[in-house]
This record gives sequence, structure tokens and C-alpha cells, in this order.
Amino acid sequence: MPLFEVETDAHIIITWADDEPAAQAVVTDAYPHDTVTRLTKRPRDTWVISKGALGLATASPTDPCGVARDCLSKAAGDKVHAIRLYMHETGTDLERARKVIESNMVMGW
Repeated sequence: MPLFEVETDAHIIITWADDEPAAQAVVTDAYPHDTVTRLTKRPRDTWVISKGALGLATASPTDPCGVARDCLSKAAGDKVHAIRLYMHETGTDLERARKVIESNMVMGW
């Protein structure tokens, strides 16, 4: 089954579907108020997100995702509290801490 990337005015959705109309139906079912702005059949059946593109690449031996998941756990999923914990534990600035925490929230920490 092909993998589709569907961009709406509010989301980017990655889904498997038999064809473009089926991919459109997935979006319509999940987000009925969104308008599809782009629908692309991916050339492969996998999806990769570069940590560097998200600003998560690091030269330090500390795993930013591991620290972020730990902060999210300590904060019981409270994003703002987790960002503060991440900033405190790593010494990073607000913008980088926000990116790391939000990226890990999306991944289902």
C-alpha cells in the first residue's frame, strides 16, 4: 500500500492508502474542517524525519530525545513545564527546548 503525505491548512499527515482519493478520505474523516493544500504519493513506503531539520542535531553525548522524554514524564505531559525542565537540565534556550519537547510530544513520548 502506498504512503501518502497530505498537507492541510493545519496539519501534515502521513498515511497509507490505496490511492489519492483514499488518502483524501482519511484526512476528511480525521480532520473534517481542514482543507487539503497538497497531496503527494511518497516514492517509498517509509517516512524519515531528520533530527537536524528539526534543530535536534547535537554534538554532545546527551540524547536530546531521551532527556525530552524524561522531562515530559516528570511534567506528566504538561508541555510548558516540560520545556522549563528541559531548559534547566540542558541549559538550552527557549526556542530549542520548545522544538525538542514538541517534537517528542508528536512522537508519542
